Amino acid sequence: MTVQNPLDNESGSEPTLFSAIITPHRSLNSTGFFVVMVLVSGFSFFAGMVFFLLGAWPVVGFLGLDVLLVYWAFRANFRSAAAFEQVVVTPSELRVRRVSHRGQVSEWTLNPCWTQIVRDAHEEFGLLHLYLVSRGRKLAVAGFLSPPERESFAAALSTALGEAKRGPTRAAAI
Repeated sequence: MTVQNPLDNESGSEPTLFSAIITPHRSLNSTGFFVVMVLVSGFSFFAGMVFFLLGAWPVVGFLGLDVLLVYWAFRANFRSAAAFEQVVVTPSELRVRRVSHRGQVSEWTLNPCWTQIVRDAHEEFGLLHLYLVSRGRKLAVAGFLSPPERESFAAALSTALGEAKRGPTRAAAI
């Protein structure tokens, strides 16, 4: 989750009270992927040689197929990491923008004065789901986050919504 500076504003007309970009967590980087693929390939090669020397040569093809399936699964996992969710709160609107790993964009604009945060928590596991509810519609947010991160996100979003509900504050002239 990346929280941006509240002073950064795209439109310039309203201050941004809260802005976050939520991305899926991936613990394996490209170097780790290379190491895993070398280990899987090496194991399959040596196991294949043992089976080949024992006369069970058809097994070698299946072990090669296993390597290709592991490679395909990791590549699909890396492609899905391109998805993200952006949440922006200004005094007049709450925007949620969800971009899938294929680039499909879904956007929702809610009024922060009518929006409530609903938490689905479990005693043992923490905050499982976080929803924005407005006018009877329910929108799940922060699905990529772990329960502790989701709790922190909910607290920051709740503070921003409270600030938006209070309206603009003006300093008293002296």
